[in-house]
Amino acid sequence: MTKFIFITGGVVSSLGKGIAASSLAAILEDRGLKVTITKLDPYINVDPGTMSPFQHGEVFVTADGAETDLDLGHYERFLKTTMSKKNNFTTGQVYEEVLRKERKGEYLGATVQVIPHITDEIKRRVYDSAEGMDVAIIEVGGTVGDIESLPFLETIRQIGIELGRDRAIFIHLTLVPYIKSAGEIKTKPTQHSVKELRTIGIQPDILICRSEQPIPPSERHKIALFTNVAERAVISAIDADTIYRIPLLLNEQGLDDIVVEKLRLDVPKADLSEWEQVVDGLTHPTDQVEVAIVGKYVDHSDAYKSLHEALIHAGIRTRHQVKIKYVDSEMIEEHGVAELKDVDAILVPGGFGERGVEGKIATVRYARENKIPYLGICLGMQSAVIEFARNVVGLEGAHSTEFLPDSLHPVIGLITEWKDADGQVETRSEDSDLGGTMRLGAQKCRLKSGSLAHQTYQKDVITERHRHRYEFNNQYLQQLEQAGMNFSGKSIDGRLVEVVEIPDHPWFLACQFHPEFTSTPRKGHPLFSGFIEAAAKHQQERQKNEIM
Repeated sequence: MTKFIFITGGVVSSLGKGIAASSLAAILEDRGLKVTITKLDPYINVDPGTMSPFQHGEVFVTADGAETDLDLGHYERFLKTTMSKKNNFTTGQVYEEVLRKERKGEYLGATVQVIPHITDEIKRRVYDSAEGMDVAIIEVGGTVGDIESLPFLETIRQIGIELGRDRAIFIHLTLVPYIKSAGEIKTKPTQHSVKELRTIGIQPDILICRSEQPIPPSERHKIALFTNVAERAVISAIDADTIYRIPLLLNEQGLDDIVVEKLRLDVPKADLSEWEQVVDGLTHPTDQVEVAIVGKYVDHSDAYKSLHEALIHAGIRTRHQVKIKYVDSEMIEEHGVAELKDVDAILVPGGFGERGVEGKIATVRYARENKIPYLGICLGMQSAVIEFARNVVGLEGAHSTEFLPDSLHPVIGLITEWKDADGQVETRSEDSDLGGTMRLGAQKCRLKSGSLAHQTYQKDVITERHRHRYEFNNQYLQQLEQAGMNFSGKSIDGRLVEVVEIPDHPWFLACQFHPEFTSTPRKGHPLFSGFIEAAAKHQQERQKNEIM
């Protein structure tokens, strides 16, 4: 029977519940357990698909096509288990389902209330997400004390009572601030946060205390005394040099041993050798490369989270420290490409809306003409097609109908019909809702033999995840192909272009899908590893030319 670990957060947000949950899950997985993680998000949006990256950060896409919280990206990077649409749900989804049932009369005329109807729906989804697993970690978004989190907290309290203490435990993540002027760490915020949790009816079994400084034994004893938590279960989580060291740090303090004891699990000790190799590869690089990411959301650190991590993973695999330079595409529009001088490679990621697009197109031209390794993703591919159509083929005014509906040469257009992974026909129009109406999730792509993509993946058919509405317009395929663009990847039915290359360039590849969603620190991703290797080669050749 599945055991449950509920993780809540206190004092302030952004303490790293997702990283803590992922790290604990990774350790338990390395003890031979089947583990999954589910994120409960208290916002009323149905999903984060229509939320601004400046507010919410990245939207992570699961293999089955769900637009989810970015924490699911952490879950998949740390675990070998793939997440699904069951592993993330919001208050909006819960209320939407309850209201649907009420309208259909499924509650038989009862007054629909938060308890039991909303909490029962949350409970049903929690149990559903954990089916078939040894351990399910449930992360509750937000901070204890937030009004919107209360239905989730009430639900996990009920589950704790239903299952008993050997099948459900509670971990609370808090902040223990360091007051520099006094030279002291303060335990009072943690005490109050646990007090708030206990008023809801939840007694934490374990505390994970985030702090800039190691927590002295005397303060751990004080926290334990005032929170009714065993002293050995007060875990110190100081800032680490890399998030991939955290499984090792938590294991050293015996967190997994405490969890295993409390849940009465008979499992061997964890083998964390893979994580040791990851940390070694990250902390002992043989060289360094600089990659420019030219995007629209560079002011928000989490907007390109999976992309950032995928480049770091590639550095681990190739033993390179990857220095990432974020460049605002609007600044390229206003001031030109000077910011891109001396970088070793250029990456243009996805995005929505017209703002900054001309800067992305100018970036592509600079990379193409100066033979700088280029990787385009989603809008980065579309920008590459537009730039090539304008400046190589000579199609003046070539554009995407997303940005210029009456373009003379709409080389990128709205896809109106396609088949999803299950073979079902999906249709869209200009008037369709924005949320959940894109080509989403994992789909197969056939690669052309002898192409850069085929050499990089070493496969004939790949599976990658999508998140977009607009596609290459096949009416222009012959013209661009004759001018030198190689359409090296297409959907299995051959209707949709997935990968484009420029063969007379050292390394120029752009894809419609999002390879960053399947990159992990232990395995990396062939596309990003190839990109970083190309960056290192470009750097060496440039240095050689400078000496000469």
